Amino acid sequence: MASIRHRVRIVVLQTLFETDLTGHDPQEVLQRHLEERAFPETAVEFSWQLLRGVLEHAAEIDTLIAGAAPNWPLEQMARVDVNILRIAAFELLFSGDAHIPVKAAINEAVELAKSFGSDSSRRFVNGVLGTLAKEKNHSSR
Repeated sequence: MASIRHRVRIVVLQTLFETDLTGHDPQEVLQRHLEERAFPETAVEFSWQLLRGVLEHAAEIDTLIAGAAPNWPLEQMARVDVNILRIAAFELLFSGDAHIPVKAAINEAVELAKSFGSDSSRRFVNGVLGTLAKEKNHSSR
């Protein structure tokens, strides 16, 4: 059985993906998804934290993703891959006190890519996040 945080990441991924494709309000989409599931309060809080964080840092995250994958313009990337990368980039770079270890964030993203992406998504997501992690490591020295 998947961990509760993994299941929350799936819900946030679904929310971001739907929002990308339809233009629906992300808060309304997440609220609908949460109402369909019986998450404990801590999981609900984590889902809102992830969604708000990705949305608040969207421009910067997208710039970082584009820089880490210069041969793949953001608009040409698979939407599911972009949204997996957005969630993981937020967790890697902007989550503050809720910071998770780099390897754990990358592993979670790779697992999402295996489940929801194409055959090449896993390697692509791993490569982009590896580049972001290296850049973060160099800038924190």
